[in-house]
Amino acid sequence: MANLVEIDKARGKHSYAISQTLFEIDIKYVPIKPIGKGAYGVVWSSINSETDEKVAIKKIGNVFENCTDAMRVLREMMLLRHIHHENVIALKDVMIPDKRTSFKDVYLVYQLMDTDLHHIIKSSQPISNDHCQFFMFQLLQGLEYLHSANILHRDLKPENLLVNAKCDLKICDFGLSRTNGVGDEFMTEYVVTRWYRAPELLLYNGNYGTSIDVWSVGCIFAEILGRKPLFPGINCLKQLEVIIVVLGSQDESDLEFIHNPRSRRFIESLPYTRGIPFSELYPQADPLAIDLLQKLLVFDPSKRITVSEALQHPYFTDICNPFYEPPAQVPIKIDVVESESDEIIREMMWNEMLHYHPPEPVSE
Repeated sequence: MANLVEIDKARGKHSYAISQTLFEIDIKYVPIKPIGKGAYGVVWSSINSETDEKVAIKKIGNVFENCTDAMRVLREMMLLRHIHHENVIALKDVMIPDKRTSFKDVYLVYQLMDTDLHHIIKSSQPISNDHCQFFMFQLLQGLEYLHSANILHRDLKPENLLVNAKCDLKICDFGLSRTNGVGDEFMTEYVVTRWYRAPELLLYNGNYGTSIDVWSVGCIFAEILGRKPLFPGINCLKQLEVIIVVLGSQDESDLEFIHNPRSRRFIESLPYTRGIPFSELYPQADPLAIDLLQKLLVFDPSKRITVSEALQHPYFTDICNPFYEPPAQVPIKIDVVESESDEIIREMMWNEMLHYHPPEPVSE
């Protein structure tokens, strides 16, 4: 339960004791119930009393305690301000703190969704082929928009795909996202949760592109079909071994993208395997689903299907989409570097917040 602690009308805030955390939010928002908690903070469903709209409020406390986390929050704020798509979560508000130069907590207000794909996969609820088609089509459609806007998500997994009771799907969590083609920016090793991480990332190929998201989509697709992860490696090397066991040993021509000699020697040292056909792993699946999965989970990224090509696959022929939104027309460039100081990040966050709170027009 949320217990009201204080109302400060002068500041336009009221405070609640929520899950042993103090929620100091704008008066127009009234907390309803907790819907999530993790390393990032606490999330509560709330209602906007001015519009009667239900929203999700995420509190990220002590955001500057870890510079990497602060950068993730700033990057998500900057990206979501530019992104407007039916299959991407909307950031509806970022609350303005009292002190511009010393605030510690950030409150992000999102569209409210009912659950995520991870919970659906883990549940006993049947997932029909129609459900699977619809989820995958929406995921690919949202991803096509992101890629056309020059954005790599880089952390696609079932937990980052939110779903409502109508089976609408929205991509969320852009803290690890990057705009593509960012010159010599150093790419951190922690990109994409291991089970959904593409071979080129596991092999430390620094030069990668949109195909890393395509691989993650394939892993998610397989997990929907089989109700469990396809490649549950316990570390990076085991992850590669598990992938080769399923896909089979690769021809020499399929290893040309590996520029690191040590990585290539590791792949070539693995015992020969013919692989396991997806039709055997998922005997109940639509043959067209199997065909699409085979095109998504290709070891060599240059031979992997693109998101736009996947959307044209016969598996989606029966889907009628009245809400189709064309890809973004203008690439998005986020000018943020990892070495920014806390003061610069805080000032950039403040400027992002102001976009959601424009000054009221002065009356004549």
